[in-house]
Amino acid sequence: MVEGKLYIVPTPIGNLEDITIRALRILKEVDLVLAEDTRQTVKLFQHYQIQKPLQSYHQHNEHKVFQNLVSELKSGKQIALVSDAGTPGISDPGFLIIRECVKEGIAVDCLPGATAFVPALVKSGLPCDSFCFEGFLPEKKGRQTMLKKLAEEERTVVFYESPHRILKTIAQLIEFFGADRQASISRELTKVFEETVNGSLQQILEHFTNGTIKGEFVIVIAGKK
Repeated sequence: MVEGKLYIVPTPIGNLEDITIRALRILKEVDLVLAEDTRQTVKLFQHYQIQKPLQSYHQHNEHKVFQNLVSELKSGKQIALVSDAGTPGISDPGFLIIRECVKEGIAVDCLPGATAFVPALVKSGLPCDSFCFEGFLPEKKGRQTMLKKLAEEERTVVFYESPHRILKTIAQLIEFFGADRQASISRELTKVFEETVNGSLQQILEHFTNGTIKGEFVIVIAGKK
């Protein structure tokens, strides 16, 4: 019997050309593709003429469905997991089923590919030989505690933020990190209107107060000296 395998397949964070040849082959060969949002994945499939069954797999249903999917993998199915953009498991669903596969001895193959924080970090001009990635900060409970902790971090700090909270977040960063702390904020990475702003937190706040607030943001902050 063919052994089942779970493939973690990164997908483009904006530009559809940013997908590997291997990723396209895997998506065409597997029995089933788990997608965070099937509507987004359909666009990718149409662009690359991929015809495979799609099943929703997102933060609201993964607790209910991952055990059944593990059973399918045990029976020999080849399954690929994709998120809306980037690498599944990095601030996206994926951890639960991956952990269960490892526990059950099911093969997991994670392909290299797009992840939003990597280009933002590398082009920030801030040290990237050692850094701290925090995903999304807590929205309410524990947020200030986390900011106080990160303000003392000596490594470069990286996290994500949504457009409707970005101004509030930069203001909070100024409060805890200081207005002069150097930072770099990127938005719309790999897309037509990609933008990266470098400078002090105060300079960046002034830029976005008077500028465009659209797309997902990656915030990169210099560590404490």
